[in-house]
Amino acid sequence: MNDYIKFLGTAGARFVVSRQLRSSAGIWCRFSGKNFLIDPGPGTLYQCFADTHCFNPEDLEGIILSHRHIDHSSDLNIMTEAMTSGTFNKKGKVLLPEDAVLEEPVLYRYLREAVGELVYLKEGESNQLGEGIYLQTPVRHVHGVETYGLKFETPYYSVSFIVDSRPFDEIAKNYRSDILVMNVVLYRPVEHKKVQHLDMDSAGEIIKEVQPRVAVLTHFGMTMLKHNPREIAEHLSDKTGVPVLAASDGYCLYPGKYVECKNDKVLSREIKQDN
Repeated sequence: MNDYIKFLGTAGARFVVSRQLRSSAGIWCRFSGKNFLIDPGPGTLYQCFADTHCFNPEDLEGIILSHRHIDHSSDLNIMTEAMTSGTFNKKGKVLLPEDAVLEEPVLYRYLREAVGELVYLKEGESNQLGEGIYLQTPVRHVHGVETYGLKFETPYYSVSFIVDSRPFDEIAKNYRSDILVMNVVLYRPVEHKKVQHLDMDSAGEIIKEVQPRVAVLTHFGMTMLKHNPREIAEHLSDKTGVPVLAASDGYCLYPGKYVECKNDKVLSREIKQDN
């Protein structure tokens, strides 16, 4: 199994992104031999070609946008054009919330016509992305615009991405999966109506309830960077009993390594190697 999840960037929130303290590119996923891109923020196209392995956008089967905030969507147009070979090859899917087209368009009209299919994400729906590959958007998140987390079901494993959201009841039960990727912007909660993100403690509660084979933290804000994401991941591992990793720019996770591993001691060794 040669599937992987490549973190082209791990920046979250406006200051880490605007100062480029970490890359704000998206996440490239290869599931069952099919390539998908999640949330192409600033610098995604550059990071695709800057990586030593070179990720060619023409290899993409689809681009998925969780919501229209600029740190998730700024490279959506250029990545869509690149996926369609400059619009000369009508192919691929773009999946995004309806308000990202009808309320405040973040995808140009000519590119909507260039893709093979434009799909509006809806709460509780499932979209087939390929043979045996399904994308579920279980629940709408509590965020400033229409936002959906993502759950991929493949023939061999499941992967959930809990994207930007304020914590809410029953969030964990919607993302039970083998691998859990979480946007954790805050170290501690912030009581401000514009700040609707997970913090370290709420992330820990979700991980403890979901009990994935492995959890990965990403999309870090300033306070998370100041407190060292790797140390936070180690703390959450001890607290939840679940192996927790902190992604870094360019980090690549191989789902099969964790799902196929049945021995806890071997899994623990794999986690230490990844860290």
